[in-house]
Amino acid sequence: MSKKSNSYYLKEAPIRKAIAHLSIPMMIGISATTIYNLINAYFIGLVHDTNMMSTITLGLTITIVFMAIGNLFGVGGGTYITRLLGSGDKEKGKKIAGYSFYMSLIIGLLIGLVSLFFLSPIAHILGSDAATLTYTKEYAAVLLGGGFSMILNYGLEQLVRAEGASKESMYGMFVGVATSIVLDALFILVLNLHVIGAGLSMVIANLASTAYYVWFLENKSESLKGFLKHFKISLKDQFEIYKIGIAEVFKSAFMIVTTLLLNHFSVQYGDNVLASFGIALRITQLPEFLTMGLFLGAIPLFAYSFASNNTQRLKEALKELTLWIGGISILFALIVYLFRVPVMQLFTDDSAVIKVGLIVLAAQLVSSVFNGFSGLFTGIFEASGLGAQTGVMSTIQGILYIPIVIILHHFYGLTGLIWSMTLTEGIAFVAGLIMLIPYLLKLNNGKLMENQPELAVAE
Repeated sequence: MSKKSNSYYLKEAPIRKAIAHLSIPMMIGISATTIYNLINAYFIGLVHDTNMMSTITLGLTITIVFMAIGNLFGVGGGTYITRLLGSGDKEKGKKIAGYSFYMSLIIGLLIGLVSLFFLSPIAHILGSDAATLTYTKEYAAVLLGGGFSMILNYGLEQLVRAEGASKESMYGMFVGVATSIVLDALFILVLNLHVIGAGLSMVIANLASTAYYVWFLENKSESLKGFLKHFKISLKDQFEIYKIGIAEVFKSAFMIVTTLLLNHFSVQYGDNVLASFGIALRITQLPEFLTMGLFLGAIPLFAYSFASNNTQRLKEALKELTLWIGGISILFALIVYLFRVPVMQLFTDDSAVIKVGLIVLAAQLVSSVFNGFSGLFTGIFEASGLGAQTGVMSTIQGILYIPIVIILHHFYGLTGLIWSMTLTEGIAFVAGLIMLIPYLLKLNNGKLMENQPELAVAE
C-alpha cells in the first residue's frame, strides 16, 4: 500500500496505530532534546566550576520565557489549525500559520533588543550572586540576543504537528540536538567559551531546527504549503489563537515565578544546593518528557476528532493515552530512582551537591507522575478549544506553588523547599481530574460541540 497521508492517522487509522504514528516520534524527539540538556550540563560539569553549573540553572528562566511566547502561537495557532483541518478549511489554516510565524519573529526580535539594555538587573532577578553575576550576564546576553530563534523553534514545531506530521517534527528536533551537541563540545571544551559557548550552541541549534521547519511547511506540507504568503487574519481568528495560547503564557509565567522563587530560596543554602536542583531537574525531565511526547503528539488527534464530532474516536484515544501515560511515568520514575546515585555522579563529583541532589531527585520523580496526567488533562482541553478550562488548569499548576513554597520553606526550610513542587503537582492532578469529569459526561452525551458551531464539519 502507498504511503499513508498524515490526515489518515488523524481521521481513520486504528487508535493505537494513530497514537504510535503521532506520539512515538514526539517522544523520541523530546527525549533527544532532554538528552541534549543533560549533555549541555555534562560539558559544563567537565569544567569543574560549580558557579558555571549554577549559571545555566539560573538561565532556565530565560528559556521558559521564550518557550511561553513560542507556545502562545504554537499551541494557540496549532490547535486551531488542527480544528480547521478537521472541519475542512485548509485555506484559513494557512493564514493562521503565517500569522503565527511572523508574530513569533517580530515579538522575539523586540524582546531581545530591549532586554539587552538591562542585563545587570535581569541577572539579579534571575537570582545570581557575586560569584555567578559575571557568568550569568554573559549567558543571559547570548540567550536574549538569540531568543527569537527559540520562539520560532517552539512555535513552528507545533505548527508542523498540527497537521499530524509528527515524524517531521521529530526530524527538526534531531537537527537541533545534533547541532547543539557538536557545538557544545566545540565551544565549551575546545574554544573554552564555557557559558557563552553553551548559550551560543543553544541559539544556533534552534536556528537550525527553525530552518528545517520553515522548509518543510513551505515545500512539503500537505495542508500548510504557502503559509509564508499570509499574515493578516481577522480579530475573531486572533481570538481563537489567543484564548488557548494565553493560557500557555500564564502557565509559563507562573513557571518563571516559581523558578525565580526556587532560585532565590535555594541560593540561601549555597551554590551547591542551587547546582543540585539544576542537575536533578534535568534528570527528571527524561520520564516527564516521555509522557509529554505522548500527550503532545496526541493533541492533533484529539482536536481533529473533536472538530469532526467523532466522539467515539475521541473516547478511545483518551482511554489509550491514560493507560500509556500511567505505565510509562511510573515505570521510568522507578528506573531513574533506582539508578539515582550513578546518574548524579555523571554530572558532579561534589559530595555536597550529590547529597542534596538525591533528595531533590526523589521529590521530582514523584512530581513527574502527577505531571504526566496533568499534562494530558490540559492537552484535552486545549485540543477542544476550551479556553476557560485550559486557563484554570495552567494557572493552578503555577499560582498555587507560590503560597505553598513560601509556607513550606518558612516552616520546614530546605526540606519544605524540595517537596513544595511535589505537593503542588499533586493538587494540580486532583483539580484536573475534577474538571475532566463534566467534560467526559458531555462527551458521553454527545454535547461537546454545542458551543462550537463555527467548526461544523464541512460538507
